[in-house]
Amino acid sequence: MSKLHASLETLEHRWMRAWIAGDQAALKELTSRRFRLVVGSKPPVMLDRKSLLDAVANGGFVCTSYQFAGLYVRDVEGFTIFASGLNVEATIAGKEFSGDLWLTDLWRKTRVRRRWQLVERILSRPEERATVPAGVRALQLWR
Repeated sequence: MSKLHASLETLEHRWMRAWIAGDQAALKELTSRRFRLVVGSKPPVMLDRKSLLDAVANGGFVCTSYQFAGLYVRDVEGFTIFASGLNVEATIAGKEFSGDLWLTDLWRKTRVRRRWQLVERILSRPEERATVPAGVRALQLWR
């Protein structure tokens, strides 16, 4: 495991534990002012940082447990992508949001203090049809 991979995994766990604890101060520290949460639903919906922090503080977006599966970390021109399967027990506006999700996060270091901050989080439901991964694998030139 690379140093970058370990650092990002640690940050992800810090962010998730802060969400579970409703710790606004920790979430604020770890989340960029330009943050967006995009939920891959029909239609897709988005929360900005202010809305997310308010929702966590007021019980509108609650997480009680989580587990990552199959971590992927990649550094791309000043940004780092963290992607993973995510099994979560959560509610949004009092409605159940638990289950298996695909998480894609975009992290970057701040310019002045060089601290990592989460810029973008995308949550979506994984593709259930087995034909899709098999089809993509068939297109891979490096096999």
